[in-house]
Amino acid sequence: MSENKTQDILGREANMAMLQKERKANNAWNKLKRNRTAMIGFFIVAFMILMALLAPVISPYSPNAINPGIPFKGIGFKGHLLGTDDLGRDILSRIIYGARVSLIVAVGATLVGAGIGVLIGLVAGYFGGWLDAVLMRIMDGMFSFPFILLAMILITVFGNGVTNVIFAIGIASVPGFARVTRGQVIIVKEEEYCNACRVVGVSDTRLLFLHILPNCVSQIIVYATLRVASAIISEASLSFLGLGIALPTASWGSILRVGRDCLTTAPHVAGVAGVFILVTVIGFNLLGDGIRDVMDPKMKQ
Repeated sequence: MSENKTQDILGREANMAMLQKERKANNAWNKLKRNRTAMIGFFIVAFMILMALLAPVISPYSPNAINPGIPFKGIGFKGHLLGTDDLGRDILSRIIYGARVSLIVAVGATLVGAGIGVLIGLVAGYFGGWLDAVLMRIMDGMFSFPFILLAMILITVFGNGVTNVIFAIGIASVPGFARVTRGQVIIVKEEEYCNACRVVGVSDTRLLFLHILPNCVSQIIVYATLRVASAIISEASLSFLGLGIALPTASWGSILRVGRDCLTTAPHVAGVAGVFILVTVIGFNLLGDGIRDVMDPKMKQ
């Protein structure tokens, strides 16, 4: 008997150890680590965020320090690794500080769009009927405008500045978040656990925010990650057109705007900013695709 009990205990311990090992191997971080493209995106995003956070430490010059004696110096010019712009300002310093502004705008706009859009999607998808029809027709009306055109209209109303750009891009992002959330809510609200909650008398608010929303979060996170990349492009586009971040504040879009008038004589001004925008957008897209694969139960690694 004692030998059988010992074997049972050892067997249970072995099963528990195997189960813990399997859970550890299949958690979100380990799944993400096994996705090489996602890790490339993760390191690109982490590098850009770290550069933005450490801007005052690693920047060789003030981003707005003017040196009229050395305008349009090329890449590798003494003391200026990436050259200078039309006013002799160090491009590397402006790129570093521009990362801070561009990422703040992109993340802030995504949070604004998610906050409003998710709420609209929850209400429309859960209650349905005339409320769903009215809210979705409003979203369709916003979708009828090209994204950048809608953002330009909002910027014209709000005015320039970091805060106004965040709200303009954020409001233009609302329809996308609303659509994604509504689609998930329509699926989730018919699950058995939701029906059980209704039977026991759980209120609509509690059901929405404590049971339905947590089961929609994965898709919202994936969409938000991809939306950040689009917001970076939107900010650069608005600043390039003179409707976004006002000069002399450094952002990648405003650097592009300065380089627009000297593409033939000093292409490095716009080229450097364009490369950073391209790499960052690719990083967020790769990371978003990896998060989607990790959070989608149908995707097996």
